[in-house]
Amino acid sequence: MPQPDYVPLFEETKVRAAERLPVAEAWRADRPAEIPSSGPPEGRRLGTTGPDQGYGLKLARLIDPKVQLADGEHKDDVMAGCIGVGLKRAAIFGRAPVIYDLELGFGVWGFLDPAPAELVAFRSPLFDGAAHNYWTLRDIVDRVKESTLRMAHTEVRKQVNVWRELLITDAST
Repeated sequence: MPQPDYVPLFEETKVRAAERLPVAEAWRADRPAEIPSSGPPEGRRLGTTGPDQGYGLKLARLIDPKVQLADGEHKDDVMAGCIGVGLKRAAIFGRAPVIYDLELGFGVWGFLDPAPAELVAFRSPLFDGAAHNYWTLRDIVDRVKESTLRMAHTEVRKQVNVWRELLITDAST
């Protein structure tokens, strides 16, 4: 606060000028890890960046009681893989995850409804160890077609009987 002119001042009580910082130099986004203007790299096993993805962990707790596991499947592996699918769906739409993203993630793999035996036989070895292996997790997420991720979560759950149309079953693609 400035000192009024009519107040008697002593030298040691006067307000001192603040230190002036130099004007900042020009800055460019040319660091090695900077995301280019064309956007982040895309492709198999590169992941999908999106905002507030940690919220997906909280949403997964709401779905946890509904998850139906087959013999030999571990909940931690299923949670990791399906959360990844839901987060990819949210990121495709450029937003934070919502409960419907997670429902699609669990629904496409048949964990919310009774799943066909062929789907269970396909998914069980795929999800084995997903909670502890990044590459296994990426493989689970990348096997869900983008067209499937753009569908309504209710439609995906209705079509679990034709699961081969929703997923990439050939590992080479």
